[in-house]
Amino acid sequence: MRAHLRALGAEVHNGSTENAAEAIITLRNGDRHEVTVDWAGPVTVPGLHDEATVQAACGVMHVHGRRSGSPRGIGVDYCGTAAGVLAMTGLLAAILRGEPRVRTSVAEAALLTISQYLAAAGADEAEAVDLRPGGPPFVSADGVRFEVEALVPEVWAAFWTELGTDTAVIRSGWRPYQFRYATATAPIPEALHSATRAATFAQITDAATVSGASVCTLHSPIQPIGMPWSIRPTEGHAMRDGSDLVVFEAGRRIQAPLAAHLLGLLGAKVIRVEPPGGDPLRGMPPMCRDISARWLALNRGKGAVEIDLKDPADRRRLRDELANADVFLHNWAPGNAEKWQLAASDLPDGIVYAYTSGWGGGDLPDVPLGTDFMVQARTGLAELVRPSDEEPAPSLMTLVDVLGGLIGAEAVLAGVLTRRITGHGVAVESSLLGAASALLAAASERPAPGFRVPVGGRVDGVDVVTDLAALLGDPRFAAVLGRDDRGCPALGSPWRFL
Repeated sequence: MRAHLRALGAEVHNGSTENAAEAIITLRNGDRHEVTVDWAGPVTVPGLHDEATVQAACGVMHVHGRRSGSPRGIGVDYCGTAAGVLAMTGLLAAILRGEPRVRTSVAEAALLTISQYLAAAGADEAEAVDLRPGGPPFVSADGVRFEVEALVPEVWAAFWTELGTDTAVIRSGWRPYQFRYATATAPIPEALHSATRAATFAQITDAATVSGASVCTLHSPIQPIGMPWSIRPTEGHAMRDGSDLVVFEAGRRIQAPLAAHLLGLLGAKVIRVEPPGGDPLRGMPPMCRDISARWLALNRGKGAVEIDLKDPADRRRLRDELANADVFLHNWAPGNAEKWQLAASDLPDGIVYAYTSGWGGGDLPDVPLGTDFMVQARTGLAELVRPSDEEPAPSLMTLVDVLGGLIGAEAVLAGVLTRRITGHGVAVESSLLGAASALLAAASERPAPGFRVPVGGRVDGVDVVTDLAALLGDPRFAAVLGRDDRGCPALGSPWRFL
């Protein structure tokens, strides 16, 4: 948090106690703003005093450990990093709103990072997917550990067909593989692992080239890239600067939808850009009444406009709609915004154009598809999330997608504040690479054997949560966890403005 403030040119006055950290800044106009982060916030579980105890009590160890079959602590300080980003976001919001003080906590950040898993656990209907342990990475005949990414079933099928795998096995493996983003586990058939162990990595690479799949070996940790977002000016004066932000979000998966969701929690009016017929993920099980619980966790309270991005007339209609917007946020594949004439230079004057990308504008060579598990593999984060007595493997908890969403919200508000100061539009970009880098910045080596592995179901005297649904009825979490008007589990705002 302090590093991000200094990167914006702020003079930061530090304060801290045993259970909280604090930063104080004074603006040029004399306004003073304070932000405080403590461990527990409104969560009243006794003994929350560090990263490990928060991970244990708030369900993070449970979700991260699903792939292994038992709770495991994440080897990097994930919840603390998320809390720092939340604090920075809250402080930017406080400046924009004229609020003198804002508080958040590591426990609230932890619960936010598992919000889609909480929603699914407390939905009306039971999980319709297999939650048994399992998942990538795969290992080749010559001992190379690697990840595979295939975004559609046709590519998945073509890749495994090239490796000579049985059609029935290919078909049965697609569903758990596809749902790993939502469930944090992927119990795919052992026959798929056998297929890669029978092929050299060169043969696997050839199969990926023919099929269109993306493969990435598990790399050693890279050097952090610095700030996880960038801001540059665009043409034109700001046309509006009201206190109530209007945000148009064209997002898929987690990163951009979560960023827009956080902006909504801060009072923005958020409008999703969805395909004709609406977002198909609204029907992804499990359901709360007629809408997906997981979808609600990221998109609750948003409006929607249906746009066919392949239709030039619909794209013109979207550009017209953006004349009344403050922010346009998307996480399309590289080049799509330019192809559809919806890049920063194509939009109305003065808008904040926000792109939450996979790899950003960095110069990291030989990057695969910019998705969560591939970013963990390519940046070496997969080596650091597990102790050194376990084989390296990306967490299936979508660490960088979620943290990337938090950083995306921070970047948007930094852009809105820059626009207010300069009177001009800006383009901001954050990335999954930036999120991974934020986690790598405080991690110098692989954790020691047994690091953050619970003993007897406890960590430093704190019980490890193994039933997310139970949190919803736990009075110690009542101040931050509730249910919405559909009965779906819902997290309250993680900020308190004073």
